[in-house]
Amino acid sequence: MPDARFLVVLDADSTLIRNEVIELIADEAGRGAEVAAATEAAMRGEVDFAASLRSRVEKLTGVPTTAFARVLARIEPTPGVRELLAAVHERGGVVAVVSGGFHEILDTIAPDLGVDVWRANRLAVSDGVLTGAVDGPVVDAEGKATALRAWAADAGIPLSRTIAIGDGANDLRMMAVAGLGLAFNAKPAVRLRADVVIGPVDLREVIPLLP
Repeated sequence: MPDARFLVVLDADSTLIRNEVIELIADEAGRGAEVAAATEAAMRGEVDFAASLRSRVEKLTGVPTTAFARVLARIEPTPGVRELLAAVHERGGVVAVVSGGFHEILDTIAPDLGVDVWRANRLAVSDGVLTGAVDGPVVDAEGKATALRAWAADAGIPLSRTIAIGDGANDLRMMAVAGLGLAFNAKPAVRLRADVVIGPVDLREVIPLLP
């Protein structure tokens, strides 16, 4: 990421895309509603994110990796995402995505949308099925903030020229670290603490805020 003018970091689920991927995978196990309720609590900041994620991933035990193709088919990019990413690149910026979701899905979505770099959790797999565990450290609120700092440093971009966009409580740390923190499609606690609140669920609304 040499010679970039600025950095935009987006959350994935309910920001880059309309879906919550863990809920789509849980549907494959017949536990979508149960996991959706737990995800909502985590996004509102009512429970510890890492502990909640591990608990929700346990409910995915036994889902075959072949289900990922069906999950990918259900993914809906957020309106305006391609226009926003094109505008960032036209102005010499870099687009990154950091997600409490999963590389297994993001590794297909991110390059298709034009994301430059991304980081997410990985699901442990054995014999072609999910074991119900997260493989490696959980990307939580602090992990997101750390990723933003690292990407900015790698590109030689001061934090004052970074923008973080998110919807859930686990996005608040990276929004605080960034030069500008945007609440998008966001929970009440996130709207209260953001520098700017984007009302319409259309990422083109971010374009006028780019440096």
